[in-house]
Amino acid sequence: METSPDVLIIGGGLAGLTSAIHLSQKGLKVVLIEKSDYPRHKVCGEYISNEILPYLQWLGVEVSKLNPTNITKFEFTTINGKAATAKLPLGGFGISRYALDNFLYQKALTNNCSIIKETVTNVSLSNDIFTVTLPDQILSAKIILGAFGKRSNIDQVLDRDFINKKSPWLAVKAHYSGTLDNDLVALHNFNGGYCGVSKVENNIINICYLADYSTFKQYKNIEDYQQNVLYKNKHLKSVFENSSLLFDKPITISQISFDKKQPVENHILMIGDTAGLIHPLCGNGMAMAIHSAKIASELILDYYSNKEMSRELLERKYTEEWNTHFGKRIYMGRILAQILTHKTITNILVGIVAAFPGILRRIIKQTHGKPIAIN
Repeated sequence: METSPDVLIIGGGLAGLTSAIHLSQKGLKVVLIEKSDYPRHKVCGEYISNEILPYLQWLGVEVSKLNPTNITKFEFTTINGKAATAKLPLGGFGISRYALDNFLYQKALTNNCSIIKETVTNVSLSNDIFTVTLPDQILSAKIILGAFGKRSNIDQVLDRDFINKKSPWLAVKAHYSGTLDNDLVALHNFNGGYCGVSKVENNIINICYLADYSTFKQYKNIEDYQQNVLYKNKHLKSVFENSSLLFDKPITISQISFDKKQPVENHILMIGDTAGLIHPLCGNGMAMAIHSAKIASELILDYYSNKEMSRELLERKYTEEWNTHFGKRIYMGRILAQILTHKTITNILVGIVAAFPGILRRIIKQTHGKPIAIN
């Protein structure tokens, strides 16, 4: 196995796998380290904007083979039952992380990427070379991509600012069978959180919600919480009551932080959620993760083909590109999240957008990008 690749990627989610495919396709030696097996379920909204389709097609990743749902409509509802709907400007598709991550994993293997199932215990940089420590071996590389997700032991190793702060959020996700429009992604507001509902492949309904932990901990279990809090929204109550759980139990992740993160830390280029997390109410984190992989991969290829390009310039260009493409979207996500935590303001806003659907389309555009250009 390659122990000194051109690029080491820590984390095998959407961003990490996409970068592995891109870089290996262009001839670089890539090693990806992922602690979990494939396929696996992940806490995720599982809706992707069509903005990334041109890029996936360029990579040879034909997601149509997974039979995703075609999503064209968005609905937002409030606790008191108000609802606003809009046509999605670009549309999107619903696909489970169970299917998509495994699909990307198989593509990376086909591209001769080396993938190690292990946990990284330390990362250091000396004499312009990174050393990555695993329990049973040590790897080295000139470039590292950090793709280890929302929260990881590596964040602690790197002593990132957000990791030392307690977060009030946790997320819950499960798949269900039931009746739901195939072309709809819905976001239902409830006291202390938001719940996304949409179809993925095989007629499965994905329900994923973000909850305020202080409210959640008042109840003895997830089912009790859902019935006493989420069911206050009649639309959400109807979804749950007309659906049957397909998992043994919902999966959860806690301590989700929406604090600002740096796209480059300790000279590691961070991609996907590792670089910045957009609120689920904006519904576009998966597309952003894939797009960030493209940006980082293209700059790394420039770095290896241009001997005059320094590490400093690489890091500066990536930071600029990240902020250009995602800075405003993440900022708008934070603003919307703050607005929608106020019940009265939310009801007024939904009343306005229900009367003037064009406003909702404009809000959606603020958190979605244009179709990715392929050079």
